[in-house]
Amino acid sequence: MNARLFALAIAFVALVSVPYWMPGIYYVNVASQILFYAVFALGLDVLVGYGGLVSLGHAGLFGVAAYTTGYLLQLGLGHPVAIVAALVVGVGSTAVYAVLSLRSTGIGFIMITLALGEILWGLAYRWISVTGGDNGISLHTRPEPFGFSLSDAVTFYYATLIIFLFSLGIMAVMVRSPFGAALMGTRDQPRRMNALGYHVWAIRFWACLLSGLLTSISGIMFVYYTQFISPQTLALTSSAEVLLMVISGGAGTLLGPIVGAALVVAVKTVVSGFIERWNFLLGAIFVAIVIMMPEGLVPGSARLWQLMWRKKSLPGKVVATEAKP
Repeated sequence: MNARLFALAIAFVALVSVPYWMPGIYYVNVASQILFYAVFALGLDVLVGYGGLVSLGHAGLFGVAAYTTGYLLQLGLGHPVAIVAALVVGVGSTAVYAVLSLRSTGIGFIMITLALGEILWGLAYRWISVTGGDNGISLHTRPEPFGFSLSDAVTFYYATLIIFLFSLGIMAVMVRSPFGAALMGTRDQPRRMNALGYHVWAIRFWACLLSGLLTSISGIMFVYYTQFISPQTLALTSSAEVLLMVISGGAGTLLGPIVGAALVVAVKTVVSGFIERWNFLLGAIFVAIVIMMPEGLVPGSARLWQLMWRKKSLPGKVVATEAKP
């Protein structure tokens, strides 16, 4: 069996069996957080890793989907209507976000996305009739797809796992598609792609929409998990955290954002219970990754493994060469 397929099978079995080997419900909830933050990180990785566009305003899009879900449920609409509307509003907001931010690239793109994120954060604080201001919006129920109540931690985890695998599948198809190749082309050689007849702006626009779709999905899962949404969710620190997930794990890879999400969530939720200065620890880990593995944990680990394997196999080749007459 191919080593990669074997590793994927082991990972799938481990994810499916999480509720059976985790020490308690608390850690099952942590696993659910890792999965929906991984979807968030994958959405941002579409732009950062594959499009070469660093966004500092994605928490705003994340919050738009979450607030739409909470507000519509507060009005008395059902879960299916709230979820579909949240996806539509989230992707629609991303379209406006893309039209405004794609007027520039590089530092200009970063600053525009930062400004848009801060505008949405300010609206969440001041538009009290819709968002509730500092009091936020509370949810009292979770959906029951096909009759299965998601109020239980285990059933919610499995629902999150299904959505995570679906989102990962979308990303895998995108990366291996002609569109994925064109997006990476706009990242590496935008002028050459334009000269070859590709519409660089349109490719980046559709990449933003895909990113917004995954971000909206994660926002909906977040609000159902916490059953509460407040303006703090849209803050700059939230955008910085998900960007940290992508960079620390390895931008431009499928596994990197997932590993980065696991690292950040584990430090925030588990390690913080034992270490008061967990922010310092997270910063130190990130600095160490940048110094030792600037490409990220996943590509860096693969590089070190290949280097160790070559060193291990080299003496045998030397001995075999010397034994020849």
